[in-house]
Amino acid sequence: MSVRTKLLGLIDVLMRVPPLFVIDEILKIQLGLASSSSSMSTIVENVDNFTAENRTEDMQSLVDEEIEFYKVISITTIKFFMCLLGCIVAACIFMLWTRHLVIVYKYILSVGLIFLSYWSNVSAINLIRENPNLLENILLDPGGLAFAIIPHTMAQYMMGAVFAYIHSGPRYDLIQKVLPFSFLMPLILASLPFMPTALIKHSPAFAAILPLVLSKIALWSSSFDVIKTIFNGYQHAKNFATSFGLSALVENEWQRLNVPCVLRAFWIIRLCEELVTLVMSTEAPLAFMATVQSLLVSGCETVTAVLGMTSIVSLICHYVGKLFQLFLLSEDYDEDKSIGTVSAILFYILALQTGLTSLSPDKRFIRLCRNLCLLVTALLHFLHNIVAPLLMSLSAARNPSRKRHVRALAVCMFLLVAPVFLLTILWSRHTPSTWLLAVTAFSVEVIVKVLVSLATYTLFLLDARRQTFWEKLDDYVYYIRAFGNSVEFCFGIFLFFNGAWILLFESGGAIRALMMCIHAYFNIWCEARAGWAVFMKRRTAVHKISSLPEATTEQLLAFEDVCAICYQEMTSAKITRCKHYFHGVCLRKWLYVQDRCPLCHEIIMNPDPKQSEKCPEEQPAEERPAPIADQSASTSTADRPNTSAEATIERTLNSSVNHL
Repeated sequence: MSVRTKLLGLIDVLMRVPPLFVIDEILKIQLGLASSSSSMSTIVENVDNFTAENRTEDMQSLVDEEIEFYKVISITTIKFFMCLLGCIVAACIFMLWTRHLVIVYKYILSVGLIFLSYWSNVSAINLIRENPNLLENILLDPGGLAFAIIPHTMAQYMMGAVFAYIHSGPRYDLIQKVLPFSFLMPLILASLPFMPTALIKHSPAFAAILPLVLSKIALWSSSFDVIKTIFNGYQHAKNFATSFGLSALVENEWQRLNVPCVLRAFWIIRLCEELVTLVMSTEAPLAFMATVQSLLVSGCETVTAVLGMTSIVSLICHYVGKLFQLFLLSEDYDEDKSIGTVSAILFYILALQTGLTSLSPDKRFIRLCRNLCLLVTALLHFLHNIVAPLLMSLSAARNPSRKRHVRALAVCMFLLVAPVFLLTILWSRHTPSTWLLAVTAFSVEVIVKVLVSLATYTLFLLDARRQTFWEKLDDYVYYIRAFGNSVEFCFGIFLFFNGAWILLFESGGAIRALMMCIHAYFNIWCEARAGWAVFMKRRTAVHKISSLPEATTEQLLAFEDVCAICYQEMTSAKITRCKHYFHGVCLRKWLYVQDRCPLCHEIIMNPDPKQSEKCPEEQPAEERPAPIADQSASTSTADRPNTSAEATIERTLNSSVNHL
């Protein structure tokens, strides 16, 4: 990417930041309802305090209070709709295409130059009012008034030249040449001798007439273009959503507007503004921790500020994930499933669920710290999702690179130490609470998952060093993973009851209730149903295998072949009714897929004589044996619990948001 492209991208990002500041300021005053709520409560209290004595005076006061009440309601309604309109306009400006955004800023800048020129001219006229003849005073005292007027003259000429370049009104040659001198007209009149004082006093208003007329003409001529642009944008969005779907439209607009970068720029500028205000408002040196606390509290006081903080958190977590990827020497990093995206969603849901923006500053800081602790536990879960598949691939592939093994084991050691360190600090500084119990459950869950991964990794390493087939390996792996999944399931139930206690007795809310329902369905009901299905499938397969005869040593010597499923030598085998030899564990995995022999497709158990006489082509489609390639693929995954990164991320996201 060239420097010019990066520079244009930066300019586009910065041009979209001011609308966010407009929305942020409107949200700070609660859409105009903040100042009116106290007035309305005062009026209601006064009405309630009226007594039965002096009924005539009370009635008159009551009428006055009612009039005042309706007046406050009217003003509040007007403020609310004006603020709502401002938010809508700012959002529309934020979503404009870059070329339209440039036109909007050119118009705003031209109007701003008119008012800045008027204010500057008024200040200059007030400065020279006591000396009507400006030219004579400059000649007599070149070191006094000249130093104040000459810079002002240069600034006015520059503003006139800039206005002539950017304005969208009629661009006739005469008007373009006159515009800079129009901005200088008050100073020109003040320098002429024998000019009336009244004319000089009102000359700034006369100087602004021509630029204002041009701006009004530009506004009127572009009003039809604004309506046309809005309609074309609506048609484009409608056609795009119809052709590719609503999610594709949202993703396309998200990338076009570069929303994460805009939010980060907005939050950083807002934080710098708060820091400058904090430094200028206090004379004493600021303590570092107090300054950080104040900045963090002010950085999440509105919904837009929370969005900006979310983008910063997402960026930090993304680079943490990239750092661990580089340390593990792994290049398999999917941006769509990146920890930055997951962390952003989790942090924002937690902020909405806990009502972060509506809390007082002290409580907001405490809640923010708790949310960040939860985010740290989610980060540890995601790091485990990165290292667990790498451990399995290293052990199964018999990778000779010790460096990658050592790095993976070092990350596992970090994932064991970090939760213990976090829990030690939290339990030593806080009393037991529902929040602390939830963080503890998530941290212990990380430890259990890491231990399960290490145990499975060890078993696969031992199997790689063996010269013979290890038939019990599958059983050991199943028991270890079943233990880990059972612990996770128990923690899911515990988190559900913990969230229910918070919902009923501490802090309720529609978002919390919704997330609890999602957690109960995905992390409890679906996990229990999937685990029970795997258990019943394994139990049925074990029962079928146990009913098959075991091959003797003489039969194995006479057979003198490998298992047709795993291609490993057979020290023990099961004999099917069609007289084929297979490892018991391999045949059990095959039975997870179908109840037919892998070689001849005869039914292994409970054969139906009528069906067995038919060839596969004559059987119904649903009863035909699956192709060998499909059977092999299904066999490799049927016996394993779901350990994919997507499922674990979804579990972490759904479980994290219902325990505060």
